[in-house]
Order: sequence, then C-alpha cells, then structure tokens
Amino acid sequence: MISVAEALDQLFALVTPLPAEDVPLTQANGRVLASDVTAMRNQPPFAASAMDGYAVSRTLIKPGQTYEVIGEAAAGHRWDGTVGPAQAVRIFTGAPLPDGADHVIIQENITRDGNAITLDASANDKPHVRPAGADFHAGDVIKAPRLLAPSDIALLAAMNIATVPVTHRPIVAIIATGDELVQPGETPNDDQIIASNSYGLAALLANLGAHPRLLPIARDTTASLELAFDLAADADLIVTIGGASVGDHDLVGQVAQAKGMDRSFYKVAMRPGKPLMAGRMGNAAMVGLPGNPVSAMVCGHIFIAPLIRKMLGLGQTSAPRETHPLAKDAPRNGPREHYMRAHISTNGVTIFDRQDSALLSVLAEANCLAVRPINDPARKTGDAIDIIRL
Repeated sequence: MISVAEALDQLFALVTPLPAEDVPLTQANGRVLASDVTAMRNQPPFAASAMDGYAVSRTLIKPGQTYEVIGEAAAGHRWDGTVGPAQAVRIFTGAPLPDGADHVIIQENITRDGNAITLDASANDKPHVRPAGADFHAGDVIKAPRLLAPSDIALLAAMNIATVPVTHRPIVAIIATGDELVQPGETPNDDQIIASNSYGLAALLANLGAHPRLLPIARDTTASLELAFDLAADADLIVTIGGASVGDHDLVGQVAQAKGMDRSFYKVAMRPGKPLMAGRMGNAAMVGLPGNPVSAMVCGHIFIAPLIRKMLGLGQTSAPRETHPLAKDAPRNGPREHYMRAHISTNGVTIFDRQDSALLSVLAEANCLAVRPINDPARKTGDAIDIIRL
C-alpha cells in the first residue's frame, strides 16, 4: 500500500491541463479562464454623473448661487455643448458630464424657478462624478487561470469581451460494475441494489466543471467490461466503481490491463477507500474506485476532485484543509489515514459515531470529512483537527 500523498502524486502524473476552446460569454460561467483577457475599453468610458441633479463648474459653488439651466443630459443621451461658469445642465445618473462641468449638485439641494436654479445652504462638497476609467481601463488584464463566477461574467461583458477562452471540460466516463446493480427507477431482484455511486460522482464531477458521462452498468463478465471500456475510449478520464479488489468476481483490473492499461498503483493506506487503482489506458487516465458507496464518494473528493482541477488548469493541489476544534472526544486511529464523516458548526467538529462505508445516510448528513493521520492518538474535546469541507 502507498500513502494518500503518494497516490495523489502518481495520479497527478497521469494528467495534464486540457487545451483551450473559445465559448460565447453566455456559456462561460463556471468555466476556467484558459488565457489572459484584456479590457477593450475604459469603464466608465466617460466621466459620468453618479446622481440625479445639475452639472456645473465647481468654481462658483456657494450657498445661494444661481445658475441658468441650458440643457439636459440622460444616460445614453449626451448633451453636446459647453457649460459656462454660471450655467447648469440638468443631468441624470449615468449620463456623461458635458464639457465645462466637473461637479453635480444633487437635485435635493436646489430650488428651481423656470430655467434658473438656486443652491441652498448645503456644502455641496461631494462632486458626485464617476471619473472615466474609475472601474477599469482599456488594456487592464484578467489573469488566467481563473474559475469564472457570475461577477466575472459581468466584468467580462463590461470589458466588451463577447468570446472567452476557457479550458475544455474534462470528459469523464463513469462505469459502475457488478451483477448486483440496477439503475434508479428499475425494480431490483431480492439480491440486487440500486447503483447510487455513479450518480453521486456524476453530480460531484459536474460541480467541479467536468462533463460526466454515465455509461451502462458493466456486468461481472469480461465481455461486458470490455464493451464498457470501448465505450469510454474517447474520454479524458475513466472512472470505474467496484470490481477493483482481488475477489473471484473482481475483474476490472484484469480486463483493464488486457485492454492496455499501464497501472501506476493499487491499494492506498486510507479508510475508506483502500482498494484504489489508477493508471493510463490509451489517451485517458483511469481510476478504479472501491464499490462501497461512501468509499467511492470519499475517494471522489480526495482523489478525483484534485485530478479534475489539474486537468482544468487550476494547479496541482490536494483537497483544501481547515483546522477546527473537536466538539467531542474521538478515539485513537489505526494504521490507515481515516477520512471520517463529520459535521462542523459553531461548536466545532463532531465526528459521527457510525463510520461504516456502506452508510450513505451518514454521508448525506456530513458537511465535512475529519482527517485522522495514521496512528493518531485519542483526541479530546477542544483539540485541533483537520477537516475537508464537503
């Protein structure tokens, strides 16, 4: 067996960042920016009013000052002309400041009589003007890589960028294996169960920015597994679930190697998830996950998620950890690194008592994994412990 850290290093060696593609701005949310992009214009592109009021020259501003209103400017409708020292232009939020004006008197601070306005006793010391380029300038750069969020999409739109270079979404073929499995919605026999792992992993992968493909369940025969691998041949990553151990019916490793897999490792010193296999098969990386539901999902967070992030160009890092106090005592850990279902709250980290790797209901209640190092001694309430958020 190898350590989790060693397994991650070997997994990272199996993949490289994928190439880029250009997508419309409307399709860029949640994608990874693949190369730097440059603003095409200033924002705002002109000095603009930040309030409804009157655009004037600041030179004569004082209580009681009177101005002649000579025009009006609104957003999208510039007033063309020059404002003299005792003149004003009625202006609305977002409108360009006319030439000769550098200050906006808000409408609450004046009285108007026909085409004349008179300032009240307010100080009027705030200009209420957004300078040209106050947000960003033409030539400013958004650096890659960057996972694009809705606020980034708004920024790109303001920069007048309609097409965005993003990293290809990794195509991940998911192959659930086993005669005991049926799809959700089907009627299982008395000795069968529902295939749940593949759906949970597909959801995890989609959230990470990958493109999961759920293939038909592969039965415990060489022919069925060979067909499944053939269907997955065009994927960037092949993930199998179950059948990676050494039992009489665990054929995944045998068939994969017969199909040309170059195996990197088998078995990791962790709980849950010991029977983990990885290698290269054709143009794809391959990871064989254990069949127990929690084992597969935990390995998805610990191994598959970092792998996807590297393929997306987001760097080569393990799942991010945080340190928090325990909310209750925890027993000593054994000879394998243990990723225990837990819940973090304002009271600290509570490790659930039930840790059987078949209990999906416990995983669904967990919002983090408490990480216990090999042979970690018993811990007391208040002791610091590392967690990985789910």
